[in-house]
Amino acid sequence: MAVSKVLDTTSFAIEVESGTDKTGAKIYKKKNFSGVKNSVTPENVYAVAEAIKAILSVSTRDYYLNEASKIVNA
Repeated sequence: MAVSKVLDTTSFAIEVESGTDKTGAKIYKKKNFSGVKNSVTPENVYAVAEAIKAILSVSTRDYYLNEASKIVNA
């Protein structure tokens, strides 16, 4: 049995500051962006994330590229 992985969907997320906890440490939540082309390069996602970061009024932390794949019996 030959099983293969097929890329199904791609999205990315940016961690944005959403407040502080009771000790004063920053709290972050992820802002997700779906509908990303499966053929996108990490460099292009990073460039878009940087552009979004530049217009946000809150600080950001990390960027995430999320890829979901199907596993199929080929």
